[in-house]
Amino acid sequence: MLQVEHVNQYYGSSHTLRGVSLAVEKGQCMALLGRNGVGKTTLLKCLMGVLPVARGKVSWNGRDITKLKPHQRAKAGIAYVPQGREIFARLTVEENLTMGMATLSSREASVISGEVYELFPVLKEMKHRRGGDLSGGQQQQLAIARAMLQKPGLIILDEPTEGIQPSIIKDIGRVIRMLRERGDIGILLCEQYFDFAHELADKFVVMSRGEVVASGDAAEMGGEHVRRHLAV
Repeated sequence: MLQVEHVNQYYGSSHTLRGVSLAVEKGQCMALLGRNGVGKTTLLKCLMGVLPVARGKVSWNGRDITKLKPHQRAKAGIAYVPQGREIFARLTVEENLTMGMATLSSREASVISGEVYELFPVLKEMKHRRGGDLSGGQQQQLAIARAMLQKPGLIILDEPTEGIQPSIIKDIGRVIRMLRERGDIGILLCEQYFDFAHELADKFVVMSRGEVVASGDAAEMGGEHVRRHLAV
């Protein structure tokens, strides 16, 4: 589904991404791992068109999308849950979710919102509360739910467990597992919490200093060649 080929990116004279390549398939969860500051979030922003790609190529279902704008990539079927969640704090939960259904018919919106409320029952209980009044964990669930309402073929999650209480982490893991098992969506999970990523991933990529230094199947994630790039 998603093919990233030799992507390079710069901040001024700083070479932040150095020939990064990876591929995410339908029904697969790929974990993107690495310490803070190695370029993970920069890569995700390049995949969504928030930052430009200096060299290299990003393809989606065989189509070159390297030059597309963020809204065009979203319309093509790529959903993005950024680090920090970025919900609309002054809007209610229901209004936040409505924003995620802007391109759907009223019938589709009704069906999909019902599915989302089943996955995240706490959001149904709080649908009339403002997003800014929710806890960090509830806001994260809201951000994921809003992204899912686009009916994406790929969902990109940037540090979904950051600052989240353990009980909510379990709920987020449950939803990611259910999405993976459906088999019709790809998941790119950027994560520092190794155990969480290891439990969910089919494949992994490790970044260091802007480049890929290790990759493989989930069974290989616990190897020393991976852990030495994750240890603080």
